[in-house]
Amino acid sequence: MAHIDYYLATISPWCYLGGTRLEDIAARHGATITYKPLDVIQLFDRTGGVGPAKRHVSRQEYRNQEIPRWADHLGLEMNQKPAFWPVNMAPSSYAIIAAQNAGGGDLGGLVHAIMRACWVQDHDISDDAVLRNLLQTHGFDPKLVDTGLLVGAEAYSRNLEEAVAAGAFGTPFYIVRDTDQRFWGQDRLDFLDRHLATL
Repeated sequence: MAHIDYYLATISPWCYLGGTRLEDIAARHGATITYKPLDVIQLFDRTGGVGPAKRHVSRQEYRNQEIPRWADHLGLEMNQKPAFWPVNMAPSSYAIIAAQNAGGGDLGGLVHAIMRACWVQDHDISDDAVLRNLLQTHGFDPKLVDTGLLVGAEAYSRNLEEAVAAGAFGTPFYIVRDTDQRFWGQDRLDFLDRHLATL
């Protein structure tokens, strides 16, 4: 059975645009997923990238055209200028980590719902009340926002180190652990699908 390490940033528009296609692909091939939220700005700094705000204006302008193109292509709602962005990624990342450790709920649904809360619903995904509601809606104990704080912080930091060591340099980044095949960007999910079909 193949296993996918999914490095993600909860405020990444590209992770949001991935939707639940990763989960659909994994289910089709009997693959498992480990969700590894991290601080993507630190990942850029560590691997030679540049955060969106520091990029040349031509890159920023292209990004502003490409995001709505992809949203339209994928049929996903999206507010290109959400009310709470950028926002502290840590609390929502801790919630995902705690939920993954606890098990029992719809983790993929939770991950997408957190990003949808940011990019569609204009919710503050660093707010504990927002996260408690999303956890409960997806079958997890809302108290994980509090009880998962320490383990979440430790894993969040560790995920960054693991991403750098594994060769990830942006998000979303998918690595098939068994074959060390790496796929950067939601626009590479078809390639991931094709690769899993060969295993």
